[in-house]
Amino acid sequence: MTETTTDGPEFTGVALQMSVKGISRCTDRASARARIRENLQRIGEYTTTAASFHRFFYGVPVRLVVLPEYVVTGFPLKESPAVWRDRACLEQNGPEYEELGRIAQTNDLFLAGNVYEIDPAFPELYFQTCFIIGPNGNVILRYRRLTSCFEPTPHDVWDRYLDVYGPESIFPVARTEIGNLGTIASEEILYPEITRCVVMRGAEIICHPTSEPGSADLTIKEICRRARAIENMVYVVAANTATIDDIPIPPYTCSAMSKIVDYNGHILAEAAQGGEAFNSNAVIDIGALRRTRRRTAMANVMSRQPFRIYADSYAQASFHEGNYLLRDGKVVEPPDRDTFRRRQSANIERLVKAGLL
Repeated sequence: MTETTTDGPEFTGVALQMSVKGISRCTDRASARARIRENLQRIGEYTTTAASFHRFFYGVPVRLVVLPEYVVTGFPLKESPAVWRDRACLEQNGPEYEELGRIAQTNDLFLAGNVYEIDPAFPELYFQTCFIIGPNGNVILRYRRLTSCFEPTPHDVWDRYLDVYGPESIFPVARTEIGNLGTIASEEILYPEITRCVVMRGAEIICHPTSEPGSADLTIKEICRRARAIENMVYVVAANTATIDDIPIPPYTCSAMSKIVDYNGHILAEAAQGGEAFNSNAVIDIGALRRTRRRTAMANVMSRQPFRIYADSYAQASFHEGNYLLRDGKVVEPPDRDTFRRRQSANIERLVKAGLL
């Protein structure tokens, strides 16, 4: 059980830094699915060991484990969108989610991660999806990445996506017994509006699956992680890959720095450079966060945010427009990944002509 103070729960959170065996060298769907099962087995073993060991070490139960970005497949390289959809993408009620649900249920915890996923409402596409699975084994939150250079997003089919799922689906927050959980994907930590919109809906913890270069120096994502925690008065639990193996890129290119950051921007725990580890763990005190958020003080920045004064500027700006993959109301399958580059080039040209860049 989660320990609860008078203000809120206290529990151990883990940012699980683990290696991912990529599927890009798999030659067909069957071999890709076998590789996915292999990755899932290791997720189960590491999660179970982390939950058991840290409960023994701290005397406080592990109730949240965050996994790295695209943890069961790695990322696409030369595969076309259609090939990647077939080989790498999970079905919403498929066996991979069943296994992840079993891991969460067996260990009585919330399991967060990031996968590529197909959606029956958009069969021409796939989405990079952050998920949170509850201790009952069910998916309680599904967030589709909103910004990407190489992948389709809900923004590319915006009008249709809102018709299907409604505006409440865009920045979801799961209200649970361990606190209010939200999630964002990888480089989205660079976009302050995304974290802000999730926190505006009540999030107290941001789960951040990522796969990024590690460094002893401050990286841009590391700076933004701390900034997002401070400016939103929120915990950030960020899990990075240890390595991405069996792809034609050096395995430690994206590695290390998995961490837990508190609402003051302090790093509570961090994994070492390289290697798989579950030592980026810490006791998360939601009660302390709530007391801080409810305190009358200059430092209570969220309670002092005048959001209305920003709204008109955002409403009038047109930088990266939506519905790129909608034609006359119909979804268009992207022919290749270069189509997204061409869109960005067109955006830049338009903004330069307008004197905005």
